[in-house]
Amino acid sequence: MSPSVPPSKGAPAHPASEAGRRALFPAATDAEWSDWRWHQRHAVRNLAQLEKYVPLTPDERAGVQETSSLFRIGISPYYLSLIDRDHPLCPIRMQSIPVRAEARIRPGELADPLGEDKTRPEEAIVHKYPDRVLFLALDTCSVYCRHCTRRRITKGGEAELSKEQMRRGIEYIRRHPEVRDVLISGGDPFLLSEERLEELLAPLYDIPHVEMVRIGTRVPVCLPMRVTDSLARLLRRYAPLYVVTHFNHPKEVTPEAREACERLVDHGVPVENQAVLMRRLNSDARIIKELSHSLLRIRVRPYYLHQMDVAEGCEHLRTPISKGMEILQQLRGHTTGLAVPHLAVDLPGGGGKVTLQPDYVLERGEQKTVFRNYKGERYDYPEPEETDCSCPYDSVWQQKRWG
Repeated sequence: MSPSVPPSKGAPAHPASEAGRRALFPAATDAEWSDWRWHQRHAVRNLAQLEKYVPLTPDERAGVQETSSLFRIGISPYYLSLIDRDHPLCPIRMQSIPVRAEARIRPGELADPLGEDKTRPEEAIVHKYPDRVLFLALDTCSVYCRHCTRRRITKGGEAELSKEQMRRGIEYIRRHPEVRDVLISGGDPFLLSEERLEELLAPLYDIPHVEMVRIGTRVPVCLPMRVTDSLARLLRRYAPLYVVTHFNHPKEVTPEAREACERLVDHGVPVENQAVLMRRLNSDARIIKELSHSLLRIRVRPYYLHQMDVAEGCEHLRTPISKGMEILQQLRGHTTGLAVPHLAVDLPGGGGKVTLQPDYVLERGEQKTVFRNYKGERYDYPEPEETDCSCPYDSVWQQKRWG
């Protein structure tokens, strides 16, 4: 066992799930509550189960019924314990319980909003960018987020890749020396057993041109007890490996989530966060700033703030592009740069990510560029007289390095 983790600055004294656990799962023992497999076995997966724990609104009840054939529900007891049972706009509740609007597909929404299937040479592989691939390891999640981009994959089956599909995916990467970065996602890879996860990580580690692996997971948010010392040690063996998690609201940054993230960091596994901007859930600069500060206190780097993808059934949660820009403008200069994520838009249909920021350039000229700062004040930046930006030593460096 690792030594106990000291409390982070500003962290609540008691686990946020404690009251919810007592109210909703009073029979659960401490050993059961600490066992991630117990949470998987007791996840809420249908309307009858959900109504036992949460007084649903008519909109939520209709949402569960009308989306049942479109996208499954599944909520771990831990994540359910964080729900505000008295407020339908609780951010945990909005992410895990469907409403009626989710059953309606609007113009412009896509089943495959990122255009992944057309760049999917193997069942497990999406190869959209030149030097990196997405490795889809399974279709299972601990919580099925209502804003899920990949619901065409995670909507059914609860299946891991077959050994043959995994082998073919690894062989594809081995045959493509341009691939230096592998992002393992799904579904949630941390729901694999450690044995299955190592069967994927070990051969990737042995491929000379694979320089790094990233794992996309919501487990630290929705099932933090899954992050054991054993799992953290396994991940560290295959460094450089990065965990990319998905906190969307400061309410999710609980002591249990902190312990999971800090366990990874303490074992030498860096953790970054990609949040999704959602209307009426976190679409406010104050909330995003609190989220970023909460993450930095637990040593998680706020990396991306994603404009929501145009996935089917999600328009009721999408914000205008201008809202994300406004939030960045209200953050930049008003808090540390580490707390300001990149605002990213994944272009519909497979165009890839682009990042946006407020325009601080007022004028461009040969002699100077005029900027405004975060307060709206004007500043001149004098342009240099010499403009040759070639790098003559680079050919020498490349010869020394590769020759």
